[in-house]
Amino acid sequence: MADLRRVLEDVRNGRLSVEEAEELLTAVGDLGFAALDLNRQERTGFPEVVFAAGKTVEQLVAIFQRLMQHQDVVLATRVSNGQAEALAAAIPDIRVDQEAGIALWSKEPLVPVRPGYVAIVTAGTSDWRVAQEAAWTVRCFGSEARVIADVGVAGIHRLFNRLAEIREAAVIVCVAGMEGALASVVAGLVDKPVIAVPTSVGYGANFGGLSALLTMLNACATGVAVVNIDNGFGAGYLAGMIHRMAAPGSA
Repeated sequence: MADLRRVLEDVRNGRLSVEEAEELLTAVGDLGFAALDLNRQERTGFPEVVFAAGKTVEQLVAIFQRLMQHQDVVLATRVSNGQAEALAAAIPDIRVDQEAGIALWSKEPLVPVRPGYVAIVTAGTSDWRVAQEAAWTVRCFGSEARVIADVGVAGIHRLFNRLAEIREAAVIVCVAGMEGALASVVAGLVDKPVIAVPTSVGYGANFGGLSALLTMLNACATGVAVVNIDNGFGAGYLAGMIHRMAAPGSA
């Protein structure tokens, strides 16, 4: 929360309106249709992130613009093509990655601020979108993210070709659909934490990712944590937190 005396002095001297002061002191940006958590970075170390699905274009643009006034980084996930076009038109310096379904704005360029990297390992190319969502989230934490794609167990020699690079990572995110076996295989070959992301990729008995989720939850290999189906953001967030704790930097 903002310093009370400083805010009151700014109001008295005309530097802040009553409404702006209220927002600073309550740490809530009230847009009527949304109550933005402006104090989240101070509490958790990472600012509020926007889940774009289900929001109108007008709501999303308004939320994004308000957060830009208070945060150094604003990230929106699950952004549709129409939402992306509207954000790009309203905010010229925004970055939109339609492959990842994200929109991103930052005051300064996103560069790694700590040694090491997070490996985002995918079983197949069909897992690309979820993997990219995880990768961009990791980058917002100030960590390097390397996506190592299409190394699933159906052609396990591909995994061994990239195993040295995977083993050197500080944290590993495994993204896999179908039966979801990749996370257990990788965890049995490395000495780093593995965050497993089941995806909804697969045929009928995959049950929209449920089979991969159950496989990952029942992994025999140790050191595996599992997030929800298609939740690349959640995996990237956890990986970013772990890397930040293991190798603190300037962010």
